[in-house]
Amino acid sequence: MDAHRLLVFQQVARAGSIAGAARALGWTQPAVSQHLRLLERQAGTPLVLRRPRGVLLTEAGTALLRHADAIAARLQAAADDLGALADLRSGTVRLAAFPSASATIVPAAMSVLADRHPGIDVRLREAEPADALALLRTGEVDVAVVFAHAGQAPPDEPGLTGVRLADDPLRLVLPASRAPAGRPVDLRSLAGEKWIAGCEHCTENLRRTCEAAGFAPDVRHGTDDYVVTQALIARGLGMGLLPRLALDAYTHPEVVVAEAVQARPRTVHVLHHPEAAQIPAVRQALRVLGEHARG
Repeated sequence: MDAHRLLVFQQVARAGSIAGAARALGWTQPAVSQHLRLLERQAGTPLVLRRPRGVLLTEAGTALLRHADAIAARLQAAADDLGALADLRSGTVRLAAFPSASATIVPAAMSVLADRHPGIDVRLREAEPADALALLRTGEVDVAVVFAHAGQAPPDEPGLTGVRLADDPLRLVLPASRAPAGRPVDLRSLAGEKWIAGCEHCTENLRRTCEAAGFAPDVRHGTDDYVVTQALIARGLGMGLLPRLALDAYTHPEVVVAEAVQARPRTVHVLHHPEAAQIPAVRQALRVLGEHARG
């Protein structure tokens, strides 16, 4: 049964006449009559009794009107939902981001988005870059915020669009008792020290950076948690290289932060499926993330 003709029939029933339905629809009376006849043919029974002053619903017409009303209500609800999404009065953005971005860039962006568009629901999952990309590939998130260390190729996934958001400098973190003299530290002077490494990619970057300074680091501890890393450093159990985003999120009161001559910044990227940028809520989230990453 044709849903469009059901809606025409609803107009006839509510107006009480074909002429009234034609006026409401902005159609001609013959056009309304033709749709009504075709619907009755599909129904296999008369739906109205035609009278000089209008129409009277048959029993079948009364039964069908309930369904027509329900369909009209659902279609209006669908139009309202789509309108709300288009006008950013509603919408959901599922976001995955690595820990230090989840503690800095992302909350700031989520807060601004909530102020500008209170109806948008942003849902965050903390995930390291490889896991975030896996979630994006399987459609479990709409946007992934990831990083790449210096010397690594930027994230380049088939079928995904990537945008570089910002540079995230790496900083040398030492115990407060080892505060440098206020100038960038040459890592060669720390060749005999113990080191604390992070995730697999971070550990590899630490090794490359130290090798560029002419030595292999003595890695004694490994943790992905920048709070744990700084707690170990504060106790004199090693030193490490941490990104500025991690230090913006938390800096232990008993560590000092210095520039390192050989440390090169990592880059922060946002990835998504190309079509996702056409979704108004996702497009706004990408825009606000870009604003805060650059800031």
